[in-house]
Amino acid sequence: MSEYFPIVEISRLSRYIGQQVSLRGWVAHLRSSGKIRFVVMRDGSGLAQGVLVKGHLPEKDFDAFEDLTLESSLQLTGLVQAEPRAPGGYELQVTGLTPIHIAQEYPIQPKEHGVGFLMDQRHLWLRSPRQQAIMRVRDEVCRACRDFFHDRGFVLIDTPILTPTACEGTTNLFETDYLDRGKAYLSQSGQLYLEAAAMALGKVYCFGPTFRAEKSKTRRHLTEFWMVEAEAAFYTLEDLLNLVEDFVRFIVVRVLANREPELTLLERDPAPLEAVARPFPRISYTDAVAKLREQGVEMAWGDDLGGDEETALSRMFDAPVMVHRYPRQAKAFYMKADPDNPDLALCVDMLAPEGYGEIIGGSQREDDLEILLERLREHNLPREPLEWYLDLRRYGSVPHSGFGLGIERTVAWLCGLKHVREAIPFPRLIDRLYP
Repeated sequence: MSEYFPIVEISRLSRYIGQQVSLRGWVAHLRSSGKIRFVVMRDGSGLAQGVLVKGHLPEKDFDAFEDLTLESSLQLTGLVQAEPRAPGGYELQVTGLTPIHIAQEYPIQPKEHGVGFLMDQRHLWLRSPRQQAIMRVRDEVCRACRDFFHDRGFVLIDTPILTPTACEGTTNLFETDYLDRGKAYLSQSGQLYLEAAAMALGKVYCFGPTFRAEKSKTRRHLTEFWMVEAEAAFYTLEDLLNLVEDFVRFIVVRVLANREPELTLLERDPAPLEAVARPFPRISYTDAVAKLREQGVEMAWGDDLGGDEETALSRMFDAPVMVHRYPRQAKAFYMKADPDNPDLALCVDMLAPEGYGEIIGGSQREDDLEILLERLREHNLPREPLEWYLDLRRYGSVPHSGFGLGIERTVAWLCGLKHVREAIPFPRLIDRLYP
């Protein structure tokens, strides 16, 4: 019987220096120099180099090297040694090599490829070091979101993906037939259901996919994306501003602390992220319009901020800027009017610095039944599918506020990406549903 050695992850090799172990993974690089051969392998947790010296392992294992190709799967066994010059800082003095599968010629080669080609090969492109780094940052962001809310007493609520009506307007809905019950729509947001949950549990959040059928082809838009949304009973707009400021700062600190290697690989300058400190700048929509006009941006008061305006405004600040109190006419039906100026909504958009634009949208919700009914009429929204939502204003209505943060836009900012399509494993765009 062959001798057994523990199978370990590459990321844990530092614990096994001087010991014999086995690694399982895929070929990242091959090199041969006479009687010495090198195979760099990855296992998802890191990179390690295996050194094969003729005579130090069975002849058949040494010869098996010749069959290996890029992305072939294999198991290596050998003695762990620290080697600063090797990828990952460790190498294996190989005593055994067992191919698991010999890969066909890999379509992604170490050369420049067009975006269209890489998107068609997204299922393979994810294996590249850059894409792995982005996915690890995304993972850190998602875990930070959950930790933040858990630590502050928010309860996770899973809101429905199929809904009977719109939340963010009726022009960008994905529609489907719901058995024999008529039309249903893919959720634009879990917000309305979170409001119901907040009336039961006080502070709640949801985390899941959302869908927008916008025909927008910009670096910030996806048709399917992930949002983390929160809702809290008795929260005013001021409470909300403090919450989202703490939330984003918490995420930034976590990524800087735990994902330094990934940011380095991505060549992301950490200085702008390290400069993200509280308090974040807060400006009214009216002041934002004035600042933009000073910069030569033509914009009428009453217009919502578009991508160009968000980019220009966010570049004026080193930290995320919170723009509050937009014109009520430009915002959703559920936003509460400012009692000091009914033409304004008690709402906020947070714009990430360096030109990345909006990552958070939130507001204090309208808690008066009659005013909410009037808002439905103004927006030409049907009342019947929203009767359950109106019930929240009939039975113990209280002031409450909430927000949503887009995961992909946040990851794009933290990683310094040019397009959100790299911030999600399998992006859905207006012109892409494959793979």
